[in-house]
Amino acid sequence: MQTLPIHLDLFALIIFLGVAQGIFLGVFFLTGLRSKSVGNRCLGFFTLALSAVSGEIFLNYTNYTFRALWTSDFAEPFNFALGPLFYFFIYSRLWQRLPLRWGWHLLPFAIWLVNSVTWHYQPLEVKYNAYINAQHPELPFIHQEPYWSDDFTGLRDFINELTLLSCVVYAALALLTIRTANRTAGKKTDSSIHTSLRLLSLLFALVPFLIVLVKPQFYHDVGDYLLATYMAATIYAISFLVMQESDFLLNTAQPEQTVFAEESLAEPKKKYEKSALSEEVEDAVLRKLARLLETEKPYLDSDLSLPKLAARLDTSPHHLSQLLNDRLGQTFFDWLAAYRIAEARQLLSEPATSNLKIDEIAERVGYNSPSAFHTAFKRLTNQTPAQFRVKGLGQGAER
Repeated sequence: MQTLPIHLDLFALIIFLGVAQGIFLGVFFLTGLRSKSVGNRCLGFFTLALSAVSGEIFLNYTNYTFRALWTSDFAEPFNFALGPLFYFFIYSRLWQRLPLRWGWHLLPFAIWLVNSVTWHYQPLEVKYNAYINAQHPELPFIHQEPYWSDDFTGLRDFINELTLLSCVVYAALALLTIRTANRTAGKKTDSSIHTSLRLLSLLFALVPFLIVLVKPQFYHDVGDYLLATYMAATIYAISFLVMQESDFLLNTAQPEQTVFAEESLAEPKKKYEKSALSEEVEDAVLRKLARLLETEKPYLDSDLSLPKLAARLDTSPHHLSQLLNDRLGQTFFDWLAAYRIAEARQLLSEPATSNLKIDEIAERVGYNSPSAFHTAFKRLTNQTPAQFRVKGLGQGAER
């Protein structure tokens, strides 16, 4: 069997970094408390599937497949998982659940996964010929004796067309889901989330157009490195949006979740001596905030930040921060921790929720980190959650 030297260039580097970042994101969303969110799990599996497809293209493009022929076409079934997983992510991010009969969406992936056995369980000569046919048509074929005939579906010759169809259908479903959520009265998702989801859906919707543009210009799969480069860009975009939505690196970060908590809380309460808000506007925002607290309890959302709360109150983050400081005498961080800990105290003192673990209560009141919850609780009550529960339940029994 003839081999070619390893080929590394800028495209290979971009694709490789995209694969590594996709694997990192997949592990990130599928571990810890983050994995309890169905939307996070769908996004985690989507980025892993995207990495698998890009990883196979990376091996093909760099000629590493010559040195690991067993990897030939290993990721092909994931072509039919990308669309459903992306749609599941959009749907569950908006509605906090999977669509009805979601398992049927994965049927093409399951069929192709079974079908892949027919080309995975083959001698290396068959895999070598398949690889050079797709990537290096200038090389001669070698003699092969297959164990059996591959592709029991008879559809493998149409893999590009079927992949294109899958991407079109699920990109359309994702955009339609976002549109429906926008029009649904009373939907509690803020507009910034809709904007991010719409951007990702448009990025995904471009994939079939790229397939149409790239595939006819190259023999078989020779041009797939261009698609993999775009996939890497998509992974980078997801990473950017994740960081943008995260409070950790922003000035609006929840101080109880960082080692600088006490320093942040030690800032003077009156940060704004000159108010840009009239009393009437301040009163209107405060009334809207009171109604929001009563009907939706936004402080229970683990990803609540100052900009997100401000968007739901139709004001700016600067003005909301000023209002909290001037009228309530609290920073946003103080305000958020106070409401969350008040909710936690109620759950810890009620017999009906005595079966819940401390960490479960922490999650219910909006904390992703149990240690952050313990720190905030001790700071505001001078007790640990366990001590408060024992005392609270004891007093309830006495009454």
